[in-house]
Amino acid sequence: METFLVIIALLCGIVGVIGSILPILPGPALAFIGLVCAYFGSAGSISVSMLWVWGIVTIAVCIMDYILPAYFSRMFGGSKAGMTGATIGIFAGMFMGPIGVIVGPFAGAVLGEMISEHRTLSEATKVGFGSFLSFIVGTGIKLVVAIMMTYYIARDLIHQAADLF
Repeated sequence: METFLVIIALLCGIVGVIGSILPILPGPALAFIGLVCAYFGSAGSISVSMLWVWGIVTIAVCIMDYILPAYFSRMFGGSKAGMTGATIGIFAGMFMGPIGVIVGPFAGAVLGEMISEHRTLSEATKVGFGSFLSFIVGTGIKLVVAIMMTYYIARDLIHQAADLF
């Protein structure tokens, strides 16, 4: 059973890092599940207090992921149409590879602002930049959190392997 939990922990950590970039996967949450699996399948290098801290960080990052786009959109003069366009752009961009994931939110926000709010290209581009910045900041924070949790999972695996030999 320990081996199964260790494998699941590592897979969740890796998929969590990937999910920090792809909006369809809950990256930090998956990495946290991996950390929990590592805790139950480990020799003890992950503590309960560490789980609490990373659990709170995971919840904070998930909440931030919903608040950040609205904050940046408003900061750059965006409307609900821009936020909706950015969200559609994120999902549409996923089917266009890594460049689409980056360009999608920007293009979606610009199109949303131009179509619904009748803004000029210059005004809409400013909102699009805010959406793009929100995506970059949010992705960066999620990526750091998921990588750190995956680091602790890997460290735990190394400690387990060292105890075997």
